[in-house]
Amino acid sequence: MAGRNAGPERGRRAGATLVVRDRERGAGTVVAAGLSVVLLLLLAGVLGLAQAGAAASKAATAADLAALAAADAARGLAAGDPCQVAADLASRHGAALTSCRVLGPWADTVQVEVSVRTTLPWPARGLARAGPPSVP
Repeated sequence: MAGRNAGPERGRRAGATLVVRDRERGAGTVVAAGLSVVLLLLLAGVLGLAQAGAAASKAATAADLAALAAADAARGLAAGDPCQVAADLASRHGAALTSCRVLGPWADTVQVEVSVRTTLPWPARGLARAGPPSVP
């Protein structure tokens, strides 16, 4: 029993354990750095989605307002060419008019499409139609 608890034997075992730990030294730093990179990538993805959502909302709002204003112009309630009115209103809301069509049997319905530039690789698009309700 006394031999088991002897100082030199215990020291060698402790020394062998330290050698194993020396090979693993810094492993926690590598794991922490890897987790930090993953966390930053996830954060960038979430921010990209938030920006895309905000741009889509902005595009939808600009399209709705441009279509309503163009429909008023098409029906004669406001002055001007319907597509020009839609383009002016869309640009005031930070969007660009990409398509404008005057529809309906009396040319009183307008369909517009707008796009909003973002820092993402693609623009946000909005599509809206305004005019009197269709008769079934």
